[in-house]
Amino acid sequence: MPTRLTVLADTHLPKRAKALPAPVLAALAATDGVVHAGDWVDEATLDLLLARSPLVIGVAGNNDGPGLHARLPEVATASIDGVRVAVVHETGAATGRESRAAAAFPDADVLVFGHSHIPWDSVAATGLRLLNPGSPTDRRRQPRCTYGLLTLDAGAVGWELLAV
Repeated sequence: MPTRLTVLADTHLPKRAKALPAPVLAALAATDGVVHAGDWVDEATLDLLLARSPLVIGVAGNNDGPGLHARLPEVATASIDGVRVAVVHETGAATGRESRAAAAFPDADVLVFGHSHIPWDSVAATGLRLLNPGSPTDRRRQPRCTYGLLTLDAGAVGWELLAV
């Protein structure tokens, strides 16, 4: 059976929105777990995901306070269904991102990141897949708020970017 994960970043609750949007909550109920690439802002969002999801992989971001930094790492890694996943909040400028990420995460198959609020899907020369789900609550310069669905199955990676 494949593992399906809801992928979030930059939720910024309650600054940007009062709660996670209904489509995100529905996705949490329909998937096997969640990946959050930082900038939660409030610990209540972490507690909500821990209560609703059997698997939570998350990192702290630059807008997260001491409480979240005490509870979450700067880098998270997991091996799920034959796929090595790494999660960070920030990867730096878009220019050169693939080569920097491949050098920093040579043992990963997928790197999930956030910070920019801009969806991203690319592959480094080494085969590392870089994914940013955007933000489900703060679209910034994007036409819609977004989140992702990551499907992992015997080493294969599927990705779908979803609009809220």
